[in-house]
Amino acid sequence: MDIFPLINSLRIAAISSVIVFFLGIGAAYGASRLPRGIKAALDVVLTLPLVLPPTVCGFGLLLLVGAKRPLGILLAELGVKLVMTWQGGVLAASVVAFPLMYRTARGAFEAFDETLAHAGQTLGLGNTYIFWRIRLPACRQGIIAGAVLAFARALGEYGATSMLIGYIPGRTATIATTVYQLWRTNDEAGAMAWVAVNLAISAVVLVAVNMLEEAQRRRGKAAGR
Repeated sequence: MDIFPLINSLRIAAISSVIVFFLGIGAAYGASRLPRGIKAALDVVLTLPLVLPPTVCGFGLLLLVGAKRPLGILLAELGVKLVMTWQGGVLAASVVAFPLMYRTARGAFEAFDETLAHAGQTLGLGNTYIFWRIRLPACRQGIIAGAVLAFARALGEYGATSMLIGYIPGRTATIATTVYQLWRTNDEAGAMAWVAVNLAISAVVLVAVNMLEEAQRRRGKAAGR
């Protein structure tokens, strides 16, 4: 069995997870502090990839960074190619996984007890210190859960990825696209093998999310005593 699809899928999922981790936290924290009307409008924009069909997201990315599009031409001049490359897979996975990180982190920030931040301010602590040393640690369970879910979504991404980077063995193949191609060529045994690999990884991710949620519930009960 050629393990390139596994390596490529893990590479794409890992890099995109790091990207959406920081972008999601920044967007979630900013949105949680906005007025309700503006926040509602921003939520619609930032959450759209979660409800749109993945192929629509992929088509939108092609319109944005395609070889004949202004941005695509500019990127090509800079030596960056996103269509039919694994780097494009990172972009596609980041777009579809971002809403999960954003929504989960925003919920964690909105549940934060602001009296803790106010107490820090009365002690003369700066907003940067409060964010990194008080707010973020208090919200870490939700943030970590969002990161794990984003990783799982990026790992299983097919629609946007197949639209943007296609299927090139040894170059852009992922687990999801490999399963489809093996099924198309009537290699059910090969497809089932990759399905089993994906199921195993997904099960580990779901167990991790459940453990984080259980830890958060226990922490909440301990804090309420």
